[in-house]
Amino acid sequence: MRVIAGKSGGIPIVAPKNVIARPTTDRVREAIFSSLGDLVIDADVLDLFAGSGSLGIEALSRGATSVAFVEENRAACQSIRSNLERANLTGPEALVRHGTVRKFLAGAGSKTGFDLVFADPPYARDEEKAENLNALLHDENLAEILNSDGIFVLESLAREPVPETALWTLVREKTYGDTRISFFTRA
Repeated sequence: MRVIAGKSGGIPIVAPKNVIARPTTDRVREAIFSSLGDLVIDADVLDLFAGSGSLGIEALSRGATSVAFVEENRAACQSIRSNLERANLTGPEALVRHGTVRKFLAGAGSKTGFDLVFADPPYARDEEKAENLNALLHDENLAEILNSDGIFVLESLAREPVPETALWTLVREKTYGDTRISFFTRA
């Protein structure tokens, strides 16, 4: 796995060790960023369930102004920090937050200002993970922190339906093997 393009293009990204993770593949990341095009440039980005940080790091490499990485696993947070150092993308524009996505969003309150939000939650292979995806899509705090013209990019298991919600409008959807990428705007 590597940074696909931008100032850190070609730099390897290492997945966290001893952590059950499913990093977004190079092919899927390339498709996501190709779809987003120039929307990444100067964007403030939120990377939820960040894992290795590959989505946020790709955004920084392609010209995003800032990325907040949210990850609950400490080893994964350290992996994100190491990947940022390897890609020479450390600094105040790259903030790694340890904690659950639900707590982060609950604490976000009236904060706004994200142009792009990436979410790659654990795939809904059981009832608990399916409920996590459902809760994410129905979280009003998430909708509130995305700018009115922002894009929410959700990665999910292709064979499982994405729960419907009044908070989001589906703009585009594409499937790559077992992975579904859904692009949403605020409803």
